[in-house]
Amino acid sequence: MTGPSHRAKRTGKPESPLLEVKDLHTHFPVKSGVLQLTTGVVKAVDGVSFHLNKGETLGLVGESGCGKTTVGRTLLRLIPATSGSVTFDGTDVFDAGGSTLKRLRRQMQIIFQDPAGSLNPRMRISAIVGEPLKVHNLVSSRDEYRSRVEELLEKCGMPRASADRYPHEFSGGQRQRIGIARALALNPRFIVCDEPTSALDVSIQSQILNLLADLRDELGLSYLFISHDMAVIQHICDRIAVMYQGKIVEAGTRDDVMEHAKHPYTKALLSAVPEPDPRRERTRIVYEGMSM
Repeated sequence: MTGPSHRAKRTGKPESPLLEVKDLHTHFPVKSGVLQLTTGVVKAVDGVSFHLNKGETLGLVGESGCGKTTVGRTLLRLIPATSGSVTFDGTDVFDAGGSTLKRLRRQMQIIFQDPAGSLNPRMRISAIVGEPLKVHNLVSSRDEYRSRVEELLEKCGMPRASADRYPHEFSGGQRQRIGIARALALNPRFIVCDEPTSALDVSIQSQILNLLADLRDELGLSYLFISHDMAVIQHICDRIAVMYQGKIVEAGTRDDVMEHAKHPYTKALLSAVPEPDPRRERTRIVYEGMSM
């Protein structure tokens, strides 16, 4: 991944974490037979704990199927947790209900992996980006609604006129920009970025990463950035948590994990990062149980 990494400057005394996840478990039942009886469980998330500070980007990295997307969706209550706790700015996310939950929904958003599948093909872009504004009653007139949608699109690098078009009229990178604009509609403080560049060409990935970094610094956002790509994680994250088979096996600052990896699985992930210099050879490390 090319291009400089844009990181927010953080000074002053340490603050309480914006997000704190403790001993999170998310299990799915395995059903079989004509009666669909439960015969076992899949431990997609098996005792995960981490924290996220204000204005920080935490990278959650691991191979497909390790449970990282389930972590992101569980803490947003898109998937029910089996056990554990998630605290957002002092509020227990799993116990929240009514107006408290509605407030949390505004502050915690998600950018999905597939920019095409996450946008309703029958809706114009103005309706897609502006729908959260209507649901949460944040605009009082049609003119205010239109103006806010156009501002969001422009902030994400899209022309204002794109509001009148449909998702199929845009490229993958443009559709992801629209998805980002929708996530920003409610002025959130925290966003789960669920592999937001994995479906894009490499040439577009860097543009989207730089956009996300610029928005983070400008708006004071905090990201949980989920990816299987160590090069992407290195580009945008301040800290890294490496996930394997439902557990976090290593965590630390970006430089510590990238330069002084301790766990064999982390070393295997790093060995898979392409080497830009053809004169340098890198030995591929294969960790037992790792999908190839």
